[in-house]
Amino acid sequence: MIIRYISDMHFDHDSIIAYDNRPFNSVLEMNEAMIANWNRVVGPDDLTWILGDFCAGDASRWEAILSRLSGRKSLIIGNHDDPKAVQACRPLFEEAVSYAEIEDEGRHVVLCHYPIIAFRDHYFGWYHLYGHVHSSYEWNVTENAKRLLQGLYVRKDVCRMYNIGAMLPGIHYTPRTLDEITAAH
Repeated sequence: MIIRYISDMHFDHDSIIAYDNRPFNSVLEMNEAMIANWNRVVGPDDLTWILGDFCAGDASRWEAILSRLSGRKSLIIGNHDDPKAVQACRPLFEEAVSYAEIEDEGRHVVLCHYPIIAFRDHYFGWYHLYGHVHSSYEWNVTENAKRLLQGLYVRKDVCRMYNIGAMLPGIHYTPRTLDEITAAH
């Protein structure tokens, strides 16, 4: 089993193409590209953590998209995830929570839709994956705070936090492993 991660896919979200300057001409084209990318890398036994803002549609749209995505899925609930859709689709997820701490090949990973500057054990080499801020000013502020914290400590493995928004160059609308995420940053 391989664990993969992605955030802010925004399936069926009309205005997200302009907001993120996504390279798609329509929501249908974006949806199909993201489904193809997912199924190209995710095997049937793999687990993918979706870190929020999965789909702008109702439960029937969520079910239609989830049924086309390979592998097992867990959801970190984002601010654009409709609570009724999340509740209706809970059986399709191994977990659907707002926050999680997991192990990935012996590494501790904190998962949240939102960036957390002082996440659990940030001083002791833990990782934090998040989304929400896209490639916005808020991401710049988060990255600056991360650099400031890293400068305070002698250790080199502090504040390992990574934005895994689908639109970012290192993610490119494809679920990624922790190794792929850290290599891309």
